[in-house]
Amino acid sequence: MKQRFVPIVLSVVISASVLFGGWFLYRQMAVQTPLNQVVSQYEGVKSSQIDIKQDTVSLKLDLEPETDLRGLVEHINKEGKSVIGKRQLKIEVVDHSSETLNKWWEDAMLSVAEAMDNRQYTDILSSLERLAKDSPGLKASAQIDDQNVYVSLSDGKTGKFIILPRQPGKVEVWNHA
Repeated sequence: MKQRFVPIVLSVVISASVLFGGWFLYRQMAVQTPLNQVVSQYEGVKSSQIDIKQDTVSLKLDLEPETDLRGLVEHINKEGKSVIGKRQLKIEVVDHSSETLNKWWEDAMLSVAEAMDNRQYTDILSSLERLAKDSPGLKASAQIDDQNVYVSLSDGKTGKFIILPRQPGKVEVWNHA
């Protein structure tokens, strides 16, 4: 029996394109688009990039200088719960900080690290406020939830956002801060 090569190859190509095309459309329309709408409707979000994998949802956010980062994370967890499910949410904020903010954060990092290691989270805000008094025009805030401490620094034009996990001894997250 002689089999025809062209119809077999054609049916394999069509089947594969329908399968992968359907998977791509599902991922785009049912998963990424709703989560993108949840993120973009929050005040202060300029843009976002979403990467959804089997066990993680990674968000790369471009934020305006005085955006409430903790509120944004809470909003994403609440409104995007159906999309995120049991996946771990990983957030990376695009760094638009100035040289002044970077220098200021270097000065504050020692006291913040000490407070994180000792689990004295209220000391973070007091040390940030104390250092902010020495720099006019600088706004510093720290907020906390059950997983992270969110530090926001702003000089009005630029902002720096740092997410610190509430686990002492994990300084590797700070390397890119």
